[in-house]
Amino acid sequence: MIDHLLQPLLSLHGWQAYTLVGLLVFAEAAVMLGFVFPGETAAILGGVLASKGGVDLTAMVAIVVVCAIVGDSVGYAVGENWGPQLLRLGPLRKRQKGINAALDQLNRRGPVAVFVARFSAFLRAVVPGLAGVSSMHYRTFLVANAAGGLCWGVLYTLLGYFVGQRVEKATGIASDVVLGLLVVVIVVLIVRHRRRDKEEFQGPSESAVPGNDASG
Repeated sequence: MIDHLLQPLLSLHGWQAYTLVGLLVFAEAAVMLGFVFPGETAAILGGVLASKGGVDLTAMVAIVVVCAIVGDSVGYAVGENWGPQLLRLGPLRKRQKGINAALDQLNRRGPVAVFVARFSAFLRAVVPGLAGVSSMHYRTFLVANAAGGLCWGVLYTLLGYFVGQRVEKATGIASDVVLGLLVVVIVVLIVRHRRRDKEEFQGPSESAVPGNDASG
């Protein structure tokens, strides 16, 4: 069953693999896809595909890093231009306590908060937009975003690559079933961490949306 579900993904190669992984990583913050699909999953998939020889590892790492940085920059622009509307979106309205805490961290810690947020699933989806809502200058955001995107992209793509390599060495052949099971385990752990993030930043749905003064 799992072989039939994962085989199409694990068989991707060339431009199809680069495009799918790049779009998923880009959309995480750009259109807040991260609320339903953690970007680590796409980065790990890219690394696994590289371990199977379907794509070049260096090229995949570069695509993941660039798409992560560009996607967050788009998220920043959305927050800067449509901040009040952004904060009224259903997923954000339900987490006003966490949103206010994230805005406070951005105002107090600036680029450090942007960098650290890259490694939290919930914050990674919302902080770029909130940085645009806040008074943070784009150049400051870009430097921290690029540093975080570089570290995050390299880490998770290589994680997928080394998982794939270990499976191939252990079985003598690239076993899609075993490899798929390991990827699923990793993704489940990521999703569990993401749920903890949501619980930590969950706020009462009736909380008021911050006013325009939050936009600086």
